[in-house]
Amino acid sequence: MPTPHGPRRAQIAFSDSAAKQLDTITSEAELHALDRALVVISVDPEAGELLPGDSSGPRLRQYVDDVERVRLVYWVTALKTVVVVAFIEV
Repeated sequence: MPTPHGPRRAQIAFSDSAAKQLDTITSEAELHALDRALVVISVDPEAGELLPGDSSGPRLRQYVDDVERVRLVYWVTALKTVVVVAFIEV
């Protein structure tokens, strides 16, 4: 029997540096734009493009929303349940 709630969303966590960046955002419009981008990657953690790099660390992804002018750099844990945001640009 299908669940009535739809697919499970990934949880969002912030690195220390991203949390500091988040603290500097004061505009309500920027917070709204960031929130929309976070919803996108929580629904589909692989929505962003893979950034070049080696496999020695986490594979970084970049999600860019040109309409809202938001850029997130993040990685997805092995369980694909938590998206850790490493960089925020609004």
